[in-house]
Amino acid sequence: MPNKEKTLFGHPIGLFVLFFTEMWERFSFYGMKALLIFYLTKYHFFTDSGASGIIGSYAALVYALPVLGGYLADKYLGFKKAVVFGAILLIIGHLGMAYEGNQAYIENGVTIRDGFAMKAFYLSIAFIIMGVGFLKPNISSIVGSLYQDGDDRRDSGFTIFYMGINLGSIGAIIICGWLGETYGWRYGFGAAGIGMIFGLLTFLWGQKFLKHVANPPNAIQLKNKVLGLISTEHLIYIASIAAITFIWILMQYHTIVGYLLTAFIGMVLLFLTWYMAVKTDKVIGGRIFVLIILNIAAVVYFGYMEQQFISLNLYTDRIVDRVLFGTEIKASLFVSLNPIFIIIFAPVVAWLWVFLSKRKIEPNAPAKFGWGIIQASISFGLLALGVHWVGADGKVDMIWLILSYLIVTTGELFLSPVGLSSVTKLSPKHMVGFMMGVWFLFTAAGEYVAAALSKIANVETIGGKVTDIAEAYDAYSLLYSHMMYYGLGFGILLLIASPWLKKLMHGVK
Repeated sequence: MPNKEKTLFGHPIGLFVLFFTEMWERFSFYGMKALLIFYLTKYHFFTDSGASGIIGSYAALVYALPVLGGYLADKYLGFKKAVVFGAILLIIGHLGMAYEGNQAYIENGVTIRDGFAMKAFYLSIAFIIMGVGFLKPNISSIVGSLYQDGDDRRDSGFTIFYMGINLGSIGAIIICGWLGETYGWRYGFGAAGIGMIFGLLTFLWGQKFLKHVANPPNAIQLKNKVLGLISTEHLIYIASIAAITFIWILMQYHTIVGYLLTAFIGMVLLFLTWYMAVKTDKVIGGRIFVLIILNIAAVVYFGYMEQQFISLNLYTDRIVDRVLFGTEIKASLFVSLNPIFIIIFAPVVAWLWVFLSKRKIEPNAPAKFGWGIIQASISFGLLALGVHWVGADGKVDMIWLILSYLIVTTGELFLSPVGLSSVTKLSPKHMVGFMMGVWFLFTAAGEYVAAALSKIANVETIGGKVTDIAEAYDAYSLLYSHMMYYGLGFGILLLIASPWLKKLMHGVK
């Protein structure tokens, strides 16, 4: 990097280009995601379990594909080209979600759905999955490339970047959620697509601040003709678009996704084990091992965190008193509490790490992960407790929900941005994109685990409406109390192991 870099608030200006790009990308992503469980259960009349399965498969694939996107960017495209291609696919997918078709209906006890609308839905989802695969790992990798080795600003920079993610989330959930639940699903999904267009335009405008990073590793190789017919770059684009058909099929047979995800993770772990044994020394091998442990911890955390888009969204809609000053708040809007709290507390946590680092008492990454999981566990314990303190109207007071979101969010700030930063610090330099993809692959496993957990609270519905409210109370209480106990155990175990894991990091903070 140049000796004299242009900075803003002490960070490279490119960080803020990426901040706003990711803000708009997350606007589109979370705008759609906040509505999805309600769209499936209330409009297409899926059961809780069926809708959870679809969302779990979608979320798993949307985080698994970054392994491929990260690899192709590392070896061929470079991070910037991968981000632009991913953004284009995302725009197509999100705008496609605006086609909702006819609402399902029940005839002779059988749910009848609009077949063409469902095919269009799965195809739109497939475009989004592939788009995220190219964009998400590589924009995070660009953030890491803005800082030199040993730069103490890196963790702080990732936390600022993480604020961009959540700033987009707030606007998305409030705007898209309100439009979708009030005026129709097409308006909420359409607004999400428009947000992604702004994201692409922001990234293209900001290229002048990213000239020195994220270019193709070998521009000549990228232009080489394959079989004398087509350049390597264009072949990657065409093959990726063709692969969307395969994803479209998978989404319609989503029970297969779990098996594929398990096999994929197994292959990655075998590869990393071989790589540590054959291709690395003790230092690099130890750091990769720590990354594997952090990835496993991320599975636990995101299995909890992602309940907000599945069971927790339904919990909010069905049994929480959402009336404030005489006005009922749409259930999807409560999801915005998470990014709102992140915006409030991210600067505090970013300052905290710098403050503790200067005094040489900053917790190591595994310890931060342990505390993050403990906080997530406590947040669900509060939800289970709230079920037993219902008001006169038979509803759970929203204070329990607000407190839960607050605590799970502080846990997120201990874990997620630190995880992204750890990947860029602990990975071998030539594998950063791939290892970022591995991070998102394990996040995919967490998403799939979240859907599996959500199915435990499968509440019977007819036409999208709960038939037995008492059953709903019992189901959510059982799920969230078990999540609290098991999560606390895992978090404490990680804290105990953190001093040993710190030694394996060999000096990386």
